Amino acid sequence: MKVSVDRSLCYGSAECAHRVPAVFAFEDGYGVVRPGRQESPDDPELREAAERCPSQAIALTE
Repeated sequence: MKVSVDRSLCYGSAECAHRVPAVFAFEDGYGVVRPGRQESPDDPELREAAERCPSQAIALTE
């Protein structure tokens, strides 16, 4: 599964970094996908982070 964060939508709640710190980090006031984690296994926690992102900035694609 491919993981990305749209910086134009992200408003910096850091919810993703708190929920799945192995995949997301908080840098310069925005959530980002950690280097090397753009391709991550399908994981319920990852899906939950995307669903609960307050700005809907996380995209998960197969």
